[in-house]
Amino acid sequence: MNWNVVMLSCVTVIVMLGIFAIILSVISARNMKKNRQSMQELQNKIQIGARILFGGGIYGKIVKIKEDVIDVELSKGLVIQISRYGIQDVVSN
Repeated sequence: MNWNVVMLSCVTVIVMLGIFAIILSVISARNMKKNRQSMQELQNKIQIGARILFGGGIYGKIVKIKEDVIDVELSKGLVIQISRYGIQDVVSN
């Protein structure tokens, strides 16, 4: 068996795996940046009176904001508290 060929094959495989890992890291970083930006835009849209859709598919209207907790009116007289991070989208009226 020719050990030089075996060693060169191993080095080639290692280099290919390294290149693949770098490409995956770059793509993952870009996707995370996009997700962070969209989440920041969503958090900036949260304001009193906005109509929202949150995680469970329930719509409501923001009536009060306290740091990370938001009071949402689901129907007249029914107000619940949710985490601001449970909001999926701010819906335009």
